[in-house]
Amino acid sequence: MSFVAGWYAVALSAGLERGTSAGTRLFGNEIVVWRDSDGAAHAWVDRCPHRGMRLSFGFVRGNHIACLYHGWEYDAGGQCRRIPAHPDLKVPAAIRTTAYAYRERLGMVWVYSEIETEALPELPFAPQPVTPVRSIYVNLAPDAVLEALVETDVPAFPSTGAAVRSKVVRTRSLLSLSFGGDEVLAAVQPYGEAKTAVHLAVPGGPEVWNGQGQKKVAQWATELRRDLESRSVAPLIPLDALRGSAP
Repeated sequence: MSFVAGWYAVALSAGLERGTSAGTRLFGNEIVVWRDSDGAAHAWVDRCPHRGMRLSFGFVRGNHIACLYHGWEYDAGGQCRRIPAHPDLKVPAAIRTTAYAYRERLGMVWVYSEIETEALPELPFAPQPVTPVRSIYVNLAPDAVLEALVETDVPAFPSTGAAVRSKVVRTRSLLSLSFGGDEVLAAVQPYGEAKTAVHLAVPGGPEVWNGQGQKKVAQWATELRRDLESRSVAPLIPLDALRGSAP
């Protein structure tokens, strides 16, 4: 199975609090995801243009993010606004970060995998209320994880023993998993050649789910990760091959 250029979840929205940042990867490319004081999320190449330090190591200050190394600050649009060593300098417009297109939907932060694209497609699914559960990180190639989920070669729910049924919904990386009367949304993130993230949420707002319901899904996610990582390691598929080609 291969992945195509498109939208991929890289974090649960609830896990990205105001004034925080987190580093992640998509197809091996390093990305910083951060939320400013107004609550807006941002996704950039995880490199300060000055010396290449990861911006995810830095600090969010209001609606700016500051590099840990020399404190260069960038606004929400990616423009460098302050260089502490030269406080009176009018920072040249050329000093700016590289941004990814992003959206927040289904309780997740979605990033478009290609920075340069002629026509950015919209997310192929409508908003709906969900309750985020957790993200798991699996030491297994993304194509193997996706195949296991599509073919429902995964553990049953530990509390009910209900078998899994799966269908791909609206986009290659988002699946709807059915356990008897329960549904779980699973978004697959191709982290790297031998590592995959799976972000899990359940349809319906918090008023629909109680702690036991979310706990059941979280327990299953732990079993899923253990089951996937216990499998024989298949030959790695290069990242370029993982991406495939758009239909």
